[in-house]
Amino acid sequence: MSSPCDPQHAPAGDVSAALMLIDSRLKAVYDGRTEADPVEQELVGQFAASLGPQGIDDVLDGVCTLIFMFMQWLRMAYEDHDEDVIAGVVPNLVAAMRMMPKSVRPEAIPTMAGLLVAAGTGLSPSLWRRQYGYWTEPELTALEATAFLLAEHINRITDDHAFATRMIAAALSTTEEERG
Repeated sequence: MSSPCDPQHAPAGDVSAALMLIDSRLKAVYDGRTEADPVEQELVGQFAASLGPQGIDDVLDGVCTLIFMFMQWLRMAYEDHDEDVIAGVVPNLVAAMRMMPKSVRPEAIPTMAGLLVAAGTGLSPSLWRRQYGYWTEPELTALEATAFLLAEHINRITDDHAFATRMIAAALSTTEEERG
């Protein structure tokens, strides 16, 4: 029996915009910038404002799609070493989020752990979350942090600062080629 949280029922959202946001954060960290660039923040704010409510929902779904894709890649990588992705990824990401109290409020961490478990077990993170209502304000930053931490984890495993971004970009271009 199919789950109502099966990824085939989930909207992919705006994966390109979500990837752009995560890639921007990764580059800032790898460049050694610990403080947010005010110009970049203003541009992101203007971009978000231009999207409108439906566009924001599409980006949220896109971030959830990234989380799903990252967790699927990690699941395969961990299985290649006879390890469990849930046991290997979730505790580390939860610990990392707990060390980010200014960005990730404690009440958002259980939801992010649930998203990781949902994605790691093959469920759509956005459909899993949707059953609990609309996103709360503290969850929005935590969602971005979760996708960022997953991408950074993948980049660390592969010893390549751009691997996670390239992997998603390649998947997007392959999908577009199949459609066109």
